[in-house]
Amino acid sequence: MAHYLALRKRDVRPLQDALTPWGLSSLGRSEGRVLANLDAVLISLAGLTGRTDLRLPPRPKSTAFTLGERLLARNTRLLFGRPPPGRDTHIMVTLPECASEDGAFVESLVERGMSCARINCAHGTHAEWVAMIHHVRAAGKKLGRTCRVLMDLGGPRARTGAVFARDGRRLLSGDSLLLRPSAPDPRISEHPFQVQCLPAEIFPHLVTGTVLSIDEGRIRALVESVGERGVLARVTRTPQGGAKLKPNKGLNFPGTVLGMAALTDKDREDLDVVTANADLIGYSFVQNESDIETLWQEVEPRIARARRPLPGLILKIETEQAVHNMPGLMVAAAGRTSVGVMIARGDLAVEVGFQRLAELQEELLWLAEAAYTPVIWATQVLDSFVKKGTPSRAEISDVVMAQRAECVMLNKGDFLPEALAIVDDVFRRMQGHQHKKTSRLRALGVWS
Repeated sequence: MAHYLALRKRDVRPLQDALTPWGLSSLGRSEGRVLANLDAVLISLAGLTGRTDLRLPPRPKSTAFTLGERLLARNTRLLFGRPPPGRDTHIMVTLPECASEDGAFVESLVERGMSCARINCAHGTHAEWVAMIHHVRAAGKKLGRTCRVLMDLGGPRARTGAVFARDGRRLLSGDSLLLRPSAPDPRISEHPFQVQCLPAEIFPHLVTGTVLSIDEGRIRALVESVGERGVLARVTRTPQGGAKLKPNKGLNFPGTVLGMAALTDKDREDLDVVTANADLIGYSFVQNESDIETLWQEVEPRIARARRPLPGLILKIETEQAVHNMPGLMVAAAGRTSVGVMIARGDLAVEVGFQRLAELQEELLWLAEAAYTPVIWATQVLDSFVKKGTPSRAEISDVVMAQRAECVMLNKGDFLPEALAIVDDVFRRMQGHQHKKTSRLRALGVWS
């Protein structure tokens, strides 16, 4: 990873263009083999140009070019086990509430290709989670399949609390919105739109110019002033026809460090169940290396009492700060257990902007590959089909892009089993055509 970061600090595009006419590597797939690629190019260039006066390294062995690929494959197996026969990419599924009661439904997911079950600890009860895990284990044993369990901590998520809209009005662009640390006060006549922001400790970090996003960016606003009654923001964007204020919707403040603790009191309570049952822990809103140590201080005593091995750790990259700190996060986490990275595209898109997300998800894939770290491609994969039963063409293309990660995550919806079967089929078709950034030249069968 250090070699890759050093290489990518430079703009190597002119060098890539110059190497191509010589039939040499353009360095475009160097993530897991930077030094081997560079040394091979140097030696070949010297031979082609007749240079004998250079002190060159020995030609790399062929195994040097596949070492990174082998290490990534090993680390993927440690996290997720072996995928179903005939498919390399794992499929993670967020279990719906019915999974706690319907073992047959869970078994159908495993049969259709689910190789990792995700439990979102922001919802449900401890008893429901344990029941879900029981069904996953039973289905895996019956079908002879490996299906790991990821329990995703809720984390310090900022959300809307109580809301107030005079006369049930819809919020429109240009309206003022009063953000309050406590419940709305309808007696404040000059503020027809009010929303309680939780937790209240975020308020000292809000200043004039702070950007606010509600409900994954459906509502955007800009802080104009800070006063005794709360923070006044001007709405800058809503869906056409406006938006209704609703409680329990996600809040994002792009570009603002809110200073919230990495683990909440609820997370600590949930860890009692997580450490006793989960194969993998999803670390929500992890920001810096000290957050890793905070988690292990809570996990290790519980693991010792449960007499279980340390679960694998999934670093959820969902804020701009986590993006900047990702190299250090991977290094800090890798010292104790198997580590993976989740590109959490929902919150990340709100934090960095939807236009920037397309570029960032590629860069995060490359950096993780350079560190031999498995990646989970998450959020809204085949979302229209999962919810409505009709896929969009763009979503199918997104599934193809997702195949370059080691695992892809599907969210819950009425058509989840059918969506799972589609993703499984696409992955089986595409793995003969692409591996990470490399096009695989399988014989074309369409025109033969």
